[in-house]
Amino acid sequence: MTPLRILAIPGDGIGQEVVPAAVQVLQALVPEVEVLWGRAGFETFRRDGTALPEATRRMAWEVDGIVFGATSSPSHPVPGYRSPILTLRKELGLCANLRPVRSWPVPGARPGVDLVIVRENCEGLYVRREHMEDPATAVAWRVITRAGTQRVARTAREVALQRAASRAERRARVTVVHKANVLGLTDGLFRETARATLQATPPPPGTTLEVDERLVDTAALLLVQKPETFDVLLTPNLYGDILSDLAAGLVGGLGLAPSANVGQGPPLVEPVHGSAPDIAGKGIANPLAAILSVGLLLEVKGYTQEAQHLHRAVHAALTTGPLPPDLGGSASTQEVTQSVLRHIHRIHGPGVSTKQ
Repeated sequence: MTPLRILAIPGDGIGQEVVPAAVQVLQALVPEVEVLWGRAGFETFRRDGTALPEATRRMAWEVDGIVFGATSSPSHPVPGYRSPILTLRKELGLCANLRPVRSWPVPGARPGVDLVIVRENCEGLYVRREHMEDPATAVAWRVITRAGTQRVARTAREVALQRAASRAERRARVTVVHKANVLGLTDGLFRETARATLQATPPPPGTTLEVDERLVDTAALLLVQKPETFDVLLTPNLYGDILSDLAAGLVGGLGLAPSANVGQGPPLVEPVHGSAPDIAGKGIANPLAAILSVGLLLEVKGYTQEAQHLHRAVHAALTTGPLPPDLGGSASTQEVTQSVLRHIHRIHGPGVSTKQ
């Protein structure tokens, strides 16, 4: 069996703390994993003049998966700076972003939530095409293509059917999220193409696939009021970015929000949270979003049992404590990580992975 080869890119801020923690968990589950380390982020840009060095770019194509931390992208234009995570998604063709949201045993979490937001990852407003029409008018291009929408809709369909396969009733539902009542051309194309792609092929025998739709503002309302009614939500880029943060707030916050970018190149997983410069270096960052992102990577790469054991270990760690500050506790990053590792050793035991 060829060992799993992973590129770890801590990035900026608390990424420097949570990515090493996630790698520790990965190594406990898959001892034969080979981990390479790469640099990227705003601090790399300030030091080297580029946010994504060529060596990191090259390694990204040579590995089986990537664990990315966070970047401190400036909120104002900086000449020469380009977001390394957006660049990697585009260059690797990772045009579907998977953001699962599930209930965890933490204070204030809503019970019964188990959904996935599948977000288009390479188009929309994030194509980064902006210009000044005049000194008082800034314009941004928003790009929606039929091919890009078909690509992400196929991923959403696959995710929904995989989820249905684990249920007794084998029912799946994909909700297409849009604002076609206002943006008739762009969101209209997304809506029309997504629905057609989702319904183009019958589901496997014994499985049902329901396709419905919601305006993005209605989807936001229902995520707050009745999140347990959603299964898979399919969204354009910006909508998914916003709705996934909203949904994370229902089940414990961004410290428990993982994501995976999938498509043509090696999958790239990352916590949804940012670099959190206000707590960087204090050793109190919650590592669980990064750890859960490693669980997504294991799922994508076929390490199903390891991914299940990781989720069980995180659930046990949240049940028994100690909890990090963002979840009402006072535990350090390393204390939370060690708690997860103890439960992994109890559940998974020693030895090599089960991936064939």
